[in-house]
Amino acid sequence: MKTRFTTSFQLKQSKMLPNGTAPIYLRITIGADRVELSTKKYVQPARWNPAAQKVSGNIEEARALNAYLKTMEQEVFQAHQALILESKEVTAANIKSKLLGEDTEQHSIIDEFKDHNKKMEALVGKQYARATWKRFETTLKHTQDFIQWKYKVPDLDVSRLNHEFLENFEFYLKSVRDCDHNATMKYLANFKKVVLRCVKNGWISKDPFNGFKLSLREVKINVLTDQELDAIAKKAFDSARVGKVRDIFLFSCYTGLAYADVKKLKRSEIRQGLDGKNWIFASRQKTETDFRIPLLPEAARILKKFEDNPQCANMDRAFPVMSNQKMNAYLKEIGDLCGIKKNLTYHLARHTFATTVTLSNGVPMETVSKMLGHKNLKTTQHYAKIVDTKISQDMDGLRKRRSKKLSQGI
Repeated sequence: MKTRFTTSFQLKQSKMLPNGTAPIYLRITIGADRVELSTKKYVQPARWNPAAQKVSGNIEEARALNAYLKTMEQEVFQAHQALILESKEVTAANIKSKLLGEDTEQHSIIDEFKDHNKKMEALVGKQYARATWKRFETTLKHTQDFIQWKYKVPDLDVSRLNHEFLENFEFYLKSVRDCDHNATMKYLANFKKVVLRCVKNGWISKDPFNGFKLSLREVKINVLTDQELDAIAKKAFDSARVGKVRDIFLFSCYTGLAYADVKKLKRSEIRQGLDGKNWIFASRQKTETDFRIPLLPEAARILKKFEDNPQCANMDRAFPVMSNQKMNAYLKEIGDLCGIKKNLTYHLARHTFATTVTLSNGVPMETVSKMLGHKNLKTTQHYAKIVDTKISQDMDGLRKRRSKKLSQGI
C-alpha cells in the first residue's frame, strides 16, 4: 500500500513578532508521520491566504515570496525522490534532514564555483592567464545573477543542476543579459568546467551537459584592403589628436597588436632581433603568451613619430594611447572622413594584419600565428577563409580576362 505524501504551508500566528508579522512553516506529512520546518519567511496575517497557502496580492514582494515557497516545495519533492533513489527509508524526518543537509555534506553551485575560481586565481601565471581567471569571475557573476533572477534565492544545491537549468541559463544570458550566441556559449562552457567538477566528485550523478549543444557560430570578420589602408595613411586631418589615433591604429594594422597590447607596449620591448632590425618582444595581455614581431617599414616610421613625446618618454611607453571607447569614437570619424563604409573599430587592425598585410602576401600561417600570439593554429585558420575569398575573387577576374581574349581569338 502506497503511503500518502503531502506538503502544506502554515502561518504560525502563535509566534507573531512585535512588528505584526508571523512566520510561515512548511509541513511535511507521510502517512501518520509529520514534521515542520521554518521557511524563514514572515508575513502579515491579513495578507496570508490559508486556502491557497500563499501570500495574497500581485506586487513584486508577494510574487517573490510565493516563488520562494514554490521552490522550497519543489525541493521537498526532490528530497523525497532522492531518498527513494538512494534506497533510504522515506520518512518525514528523513526528508527534513535531507533538506537541512544533516544527512550528508552539502554542496552548492555558487560555493563550488567560488572555490574553483579561488584555486584558479592561485595558479595565475603558473597554469592560467589572468584574463582566463577574470572570464571565470564574470561567469560566476552571471551565474549568481541568474539564480537570483530565476529562483529568487542566492544559491542552489548542486542537485538542482539539470538540462532545464542549462536551458534557462542560456535563455537568461541571451535575453536578460543581451549576450550574443557565441558569448553565451563561452559563458556556458566556463560553467561546464565547474559542473564537471561536481560530477567527478560524485555530488551529482549525471552530467546535465549531456545532449546540450555548445556550438559556436561562424563570425564574419571585416578587414581593411590595401587601398583602404593607403586612404587612411594619406589622409590629412585638421586635428592633431585624430592624426595620433590614426597613426596608433595603423601601427596595429602593421604589427597585429590588440588594443590592450599596444596600450601597454614599452619602448624597452622594441629592440634589435637576430637580423639586426627592430622587433617587438612582448606578451599578450589576454593570454600572457610571448610573441615576437619584426617591424615593417610602415610601423617603424609611425614609431619614430612618437620618439619625442614627453608622455611616452616618462612612462616608458611607445604610444600615448587613450581609452578604447575614445579610440573607437575617433576611428569612426576617421572612417567617415576617408569614405570607408566599414565599421572602423580598433580590433579591425588585428584582423587586417592577419589577412591583408601577412597571409595575403604569402606569409605562412604558422608564422602569422606566432606573431599574433595564438596558442593554437586553429585560432589563426579562420583568417585563411578570408584570404581564400580574395583568391577566388582574383581568379574570377582572371577567368573573365582570359575568356575575353579567347572570344577575340587572341
